[in-house]
Amino acid sequence: MSPRFDYARLAPAAVQGLGSVHAYLAGCGLAPALVELVYLRVSQINGCAFCIDMHSRDLLKHGLSVEKLMLVGVWREAEPLFDARERAALAWAETVTCVAQTAVPDAEYAAVAALFDEKELSDLTVAISLMNAYNRLSVSARNLPAAARAAHSRS
Repeated sequence: MSPRFDYARLAPAAVQGLGSVHAYLAGCGLAPALVELVYLRVSQINGCAFCIDMHSRDLLKHGLSVEKLMLVGVWREAEPLFDARERAALAWAETVTCVAQTAVPDAEYAAVAALFDEKELSDLTVAISLMNAYNRLSVSARNLPAAARAAHSRS
């Protein structure tokens, strides 16, 4: 698979806007590792190899164990590895990302609202929305993950 277009070069103001949201989230008060965990789960759902690679690497830098990292996609089956806020955030990430199928049910909202205050929940939802936007850009442009980029440049 080859890259298609460079949206960062072609639409720099749009990418800068997304970057501003990303910067906001970095200082919003949510734990950076929790935000990265949500970014990874959203990227897994959307099949964004570039973002899965990036956020997996970032989570390892935050000290997440390899065992836990490998089980993010099946976190419900590995529930003891994830604390209550992580589980709530991952469930919220899934239902918001799949909004066309889920319509974000009241029960899902109640579960996450029990563990996050309104500001945290707003910020968490913005993080999920931002990653969905980045995933759609990256998948559409066929951004390659680091290892694939290196292999592509050697060929």
